Amino acid sequence: MYIEDISPVIIELGPLTIRWYGLMFAISILTGFYYLRKHALVKGYDEDTILSLFIVIVISLIVGARAVFVATNWSYFMENPELIIRIDEGGLAFHGGLLGGLLSSWLYCRIKKINLWDLADLAVPGIALGYALVRVANIFNQEILGREAAMFFFERHPAQIYGVFIGLLLLALHNYLARRGSLKPGVLFWNFVLGYTLLRGLIEETFRLNPLPAWGYINEAWGAGFFTTVHLFTPPIIVLCLIMLKFIRRS
Repeated sequence: MYIEDISPVIIELGPLTIRWYGLMFAISILTGFYYLRKHALVKGYDEDTILSLFIVIVISLIVGARAVFVATNWSYFMENPELIIRIDEGGLAFHGGLLGGLLSSWLYCRIKKINLWDLADLAVPGIALGYALVRVANIFNQEILGREAAMFFFERHPAQIYGVFIGLLLLALHNYLARRGSLKPGVLFWNFVLGYTLLRGLIEETFRLNPLPAWGYINEAWGAGFFTTVHLFTPPIIVLCLIMLKFIRRS
């Protein structure tokens, strides 16, 4: 979705600038922490442990997401190195954030001798809602634009809106599975990763005007393109999810 003359800034108060991207990211973090803390305490986890874990996850999530984004846009950041730390202007790779958060939480839970997957399941609502909210912020930043499509009533695919629906759909799916109960720890988390990977690869990535390399086929009438870097990583991630779900169910 492209809207002319839209501003990524909500308000400027002297040196303080509040942007839509930063606001949506902050709401995501606070909402995710509220849900994780509330349900972790019910499960008997210590509040200090949960707070420390969440801080570790947030820091590693941001670092991982930014690192992958910078790495995949290295030529641009080589010419503008001062922008590497400007995460308030956007530019966080979801896969990098997920990987960073997962690795740091695995290490933390291993040190504390607590169940990683039990807590990973509780992180899903915050991640899913955060993905949807950040895609809303992408509209204001004019990022994640869709490909132009001659066959449809719109000029270009509203790729950000596709992302919003993906996040909300995954949140609804999580809530449905969670209400069923009696699921082993980790099933909700890996089902989320599996669902995200499928929907991101099939829908958002296909119709997104992606800055990452695309090889093969581009249909200008439908506004569809194959294959981006994310497309190429989709099959192995799906295989990993299926292996983890099978391992969890057997354990």
